[in-house]
Amino acid sequence: MNALRLRRAAVAVAAAAVLPLSLAACSDSGSDTKAEAGSAASESATKESTPSTGADMAADGPFGPACASVPKDGAGSFDGMAQDPVATAASNNPALSTLVAAVKQAGLVDTLNNAKDITVFAPTNEAFAKIPKADLDKVLADKATLTKILTYHVVGQKLTPKQLENGSFETLQTGTVTTKGSGEAYTVNESSKVVCGNVPTANATVYIVDTVLMPK
Repeated sequence: MNALRLRRAAVAVAAAAVLPLSLAACSDSGSDTKAEAGSAASESATKESTPSTGADMAADGPFGPACASVPKDGAGSFDGMAQDPVATAASNNPALSTLVAAVKQAGLVDTLNNAKDITVFAPTNEAFAKIPKADLDKVLADKATLTKILTYHVVGQKLTPKQLENGSFETLQTGTVTTKGSGEAYTVNESSKVVCGNVPTANATVYIVDTVLMPK
């Protein structure tokens, strides 16, 4: 009887000694798993929250300070403009209303809309406002001169921002425009700044500029 009691006591003592060790091992394993999961989640969150650089934006889509004023949705938005040929797309952008009126006056709507893979340097309303009103009215009334100026803003190929870094391109007017810059800062003919660039339309890439380009 005494021997049986002693054996039971020994078994109880051994169990009491082993149990804490087993629990500790399980606890350590759970902590390691949670730590690994937490680290993975943290890395994923960091990647998702990292903003795109200016270079990425310039390569992938529209860039420039004036892009902020483009409507977020509707026909005048970037998505909306991408669905329409260039003259139609420009007509839905309030900042290009003077240019659109000039294109209509020159009878170039169909020419631009039916062209394939072109680049348009599109002057803003403010760009046209830099021209004295009397001079602008005179140009608008002279279809031949107006056509010459407007076609000088069109290049017969789609240009990427990379190509604008140090470029020289023949225009539909048969003149030449030169471009310089990098990142999100580009100039055309050394004076006209790109204020919203790399804007896609159905048949063209548009670079909105702050100064009207004049053929030499």
